[in-house]
Amino acid sequence: MYYIVIAGPAGSGKSYLTKALSEWIVDHKMDVTKVNLDPACDWLPYSPDVDVRNYVDAREVMGRYGLGPNGALLVSIDLLVNHISDIKAEIEAERSNYVIIDTPGQLELLAFRRSGPIVLNSIIGDSKAITLFLIDSFLALQPFSLISILLYGAATLIQLGRPQLFVLSKADNLSDEKKAELLELFEHGAESEVFNMYVDSRYVDYSLVSSLLEYVHSHAPPPIPVSSTKYEGLDELYAEIQRVLAGGEDYLTEEPSEAL
Repeated sequence: MYYIVIAGPAGSGKSYLTKALSEWIVDHKMDVTKVNLDPACDWLPYSPDVDVRNYVDAREVMGRYGLGPNGALLVSIDLLVNHISDIKAEIEAERSNYVIIDTPGQLELLAFRRSGPIVLNSIIGDSKAITLFLIDSFLALQPFSLISILLYGAATLIQLGRPQLFVLSKADNLSDEKKAELLELFEHGAESEVFNMYVDSRYVDYSLVSSLLEYVHSHAPPPIPVSSTKYEGLDELYAEIQRVLAGGEDYLTEEPSEAL
């Protein structure tokens, strides 16, 4: 099994990417297990094969402990530690080529708290895994939002301690020109011709943004533009995932599907 962890800020398109990527994998004759790791979600665009809400439901936690929505989510993730073996057993029973884990929208659970990484790392175990960190295309055009996203992305990379790819989500909302500018910014940082267009020294520290871009670029290739609603960029995303996990080889050439 290969594990794909999908992370990113709330509203960045994690669940829709889970849906689109899992459908792409199935269309290419491979098996996939979709895991919902958010005990507080109301609705999902896909049907999860493994759902942590069957073990811990944030709304029940909210009522039981008299907590607000955010506090209930934090406690729910802590409580999931008690169910890791059952969740892991469910996943392994699927015997899929890939496991896609859709993480909660409250990114602090992965970026700053220990319980989130503990749950993830315990589920994944010794299997190969990669994190896809989503960058909302629209927010990436705004300097303050870009800095926040980069900080979250760097914190997630450090906390989870595994290979991480950055995905420019909702890329269909960008013109080709803006898309090219963003990719140039991520690839060349302060040396890019567009750096001054996105970083205004009156409001943003040049050195901070430059350092963040340099750190991200040193650990991952430029973000991969993807549209989960129009199913664009999935070929490129899968190729990059395979480059990291299997040295560029297709999974089926690595080992056969256990479900076959």
